[in-house]
Amino acid sequence: MTTATTSLKSLAEEFLTQASTIELGGGPKAIERQHAKGRLTARERISRLIDPGSFFQELGLWAAYGMYREHGGAPGAGVVTGIAPVQGRLHMIIANDATVKAGAFFPMTCKKIIRAQQVAMAARLPLIYLVDSAGVFLPMQEDVFPDTDDFGRIFRNNAVISAAGIPQIAAIMGFCVAGGGYLPVLCDTLLMTEGSGLYLAGQALVKAAIGQDVSDEDLGGAKMHAQISGTIDFREPDDEACLRRLRSLVAKYPPARPAIDPAARHKQQPVRSGDDVYDIFTDKPGEQYDAKDIVACIVDARGEPNADGHTSLAPDFDEYKPEYGQSLVCGYAKIGGHAVGIVANQGKLTTRQMPGGKAGPSKSTNMPRVIYDDSADKAARFIMDCNQRKIPLIFLHDTTGFMVGRDSEQGGIIRAGAKMVNAMSNCVVPKIVVILGGSYGAGNYAMCGRAFDQFLAFAWPGSKCAVMGAASACGTLAMIEEKSRERKGETIDKETHDQILAAVRASYNEQQDIRYGAARGWVDRIIEPHKTREELIAALDAAAQGWNYDQPFKTGVLQV
Repeated sequence: MTTATTSLKSLAEEFLTQASTIELGGGPKAIERQHAKGRLTARERISRLIDPGSFFQELGLWAAYGMYREHGGAPGAGVVTGIAPVQGRLHMIIANDATVKAGAFFPMTCKKIIRAQQVAMAARLPLIYLVDSAGVFLPMQEDVFPDTDDFGRIFRNNAVISAAGIPQIAAIMGFCVAGGGYLPVLCDTLLMTEGSGLYLAGQALVKAAIGQDVSDEDLGGAKMHAQISGTIDFREPDDEACLRRLRSLVAKYPPARPAIDPAARHKQQPVRSGDDVYDIFTDKPGEQYDAKDIVACIVDARGEPNADGHTSLAPDFDEYKPEYGQSLVCGYAKIGGHAVGIVANQGKLTTRQMPGGKAGPSKSTNMPRVIYDDSADKAARFIMDCNQRKIPLIFLHDTTGFMVGRDSEQGGIIRAGAKMVNAMSNCVVPKIVVILGGSYGAGNYAMCGRAFDQFLAFAWPGSKCAVMGAASACGTLAMIEEKSRERKGETIDKETHDQILAAVRASYNEQQDIRYGAARGWVDRIIEPHKTREELIAALDAAAQGWNYDQPFKTGVLQV
């Protein structure tokens, strides 16, 4: 077993251990308090809601990781979001975690819910909200309340989603107070359990504001809203009954778009095992790998005739322009029966055939993980063709960015890169991202980074995302810090230089760690590398259920 193999596997195990801690939310004591109220936790509710034995593809588990320490932290940002089947139809599920600060909304809580709504809107996934929240986390209200990625945007999205005809059901299974009360009421169908509360202001605030003494039930109990205000549609005795009602209501939707037959899918397997990625992939300096070997672990297999008349299995991958622009691997494939286009950074040295004069064509060598101008040109045209075909695009990231230097600039790297960014930005097909290794600088942009309307974004443990690699960035940042100190009259000796460089390196390494990005919502899900195929199939299933492929594809002006 190689060092790279051991490293990636051990990282995956480390991340899984950390993930299991995050899944506990506020911890065992907080879970006990929730049970003492006769209520289930968010994860228990989800497990009873979704189809038995089905896969819950959780999104945003690492949201707020390492953040809000001065307030005791907010594991998972106090909300659980993800995609799973309910009565055979894939839904986006959003469940407040009342074990984390009573389900209060932190800034990342808002961003996580808004992201889930965006994914649901893109693929027209029905939404189910399991509401149990104390509302805005008041110590941070200025970062939660007013902006386009804050609390109010959730309610705006509720209204827009409803107008688009995408079903929304909300179940109040605890408290739903203040502005948060608009979320369930803006949904199509509203359920509420006994003992829950739905009101704009609680008892104490009502007493302070208008001097009125009122009970919780008269103010916003389930019975009052069922019999007097008429706000709710179904009053249920407890969580279990409410979840059964939810499943019953979902069963009354018209049939979803037909999915790929599970029996047929079971027969579709890749040529290489998913476990092989641990032997193939490396992020060690000076070491290389072939991105096409990673592709072989992900895509379906197909039979190909041998010279002896027998059939052997090969990856169902038709590589696009395989002899041109080889620093990017592009091709058409099938994954779990879904037709897709794949754009992957090449992890090994490749050869480029250069135009020549009297002496004839010459050759040059392309560095691994770097995007060259010919590769960007190739990828732009491939992306446009995938939009013509109406097939999803999968971007496999492991890039240090675009090639720099005189030859690259004269070869038109900016022009070619702009063409690729333009084509990718204007896609009307689903864009799914997997960060395998590095995702740096403009390479992140061209390979459909977070700013470019990804449908879903996954990352492997140990992957990195930043404006540039640590080696380049740390030297620059340390030099800036030293110059600043020198202007203040401080002498920078070798010991001070080493201290500054170490501090800068530690800070930068933390910021490029994928957990840092996941905490801030830059990726949706950190996945186990050997399960990449299964994760992609689940994402493609979700996109296939309701994606609108009738949108016209346009690029505007292209640099040619």
